[in-house]
Amino acid sequence: MTRQSVVKHITGYDYRLMHRANNWKAPRWIRLWMIVATRGGDGWLWYSMGLVLLLFGGPVRFAAVGAATVAGAFGSLLFVQLKRRIRRPRPCHIEAHCWAKLLPPDQFSFPSGHSITAFAVAIPLGLFYPTLMPGLLFMATSIAISRILLGMHFLSDVAAGSFIGSLLGYSSFLLFS
Repeated sequence: MTRQSVVKHITGYDYRLMHRANNWKAPRWIRLWMIVATRGGDGWLWYSMGLVLLLFGGPVRFAAVGAATVAGAFGSLLFVQLKRRIRRPRPCHIEAHCWAKLLPPDQFSFPSGHSITAFAVAIPLGLFYPTLMPGLLFMATSIAISRILLGMHFLSDVAAGSFIGSLLGYSSFLLFS
């Protein structure tokens, strides 16, 4: 398989999923969950968690918050550069969404900055605080899924962002532990 045929296959799958997500009249509880998740991924959730951990996180609190901050910062710098270089349009710019009316934070889709940041922060925090890992992964995954269901990103944008964020988060954990 050539690179071009792989990209064509992924793009076709992304567009089919986009059509389904954009036309799905999700139950009210799912719509609320997705909006809350995506707004949490705007940053306030991670800032609040960092503050709570700094106040009550025990002896590893500075390393944990430092690792999450470094991974999140590198992730933010990386996704801005990748979006400017790749310039993939967002699903909401291609096709209207039936219920989500949120405005995107920027013009381009690949990779998902929310997904990069969510996993870049969740992974090191979860590795420093293993009992928090299931909840952190639930939050990060909810944020990533919300980006698809709200018409902000394609599945491949979110998958790439989640993978990049996980790598950054794990690397940062290794650096700080």
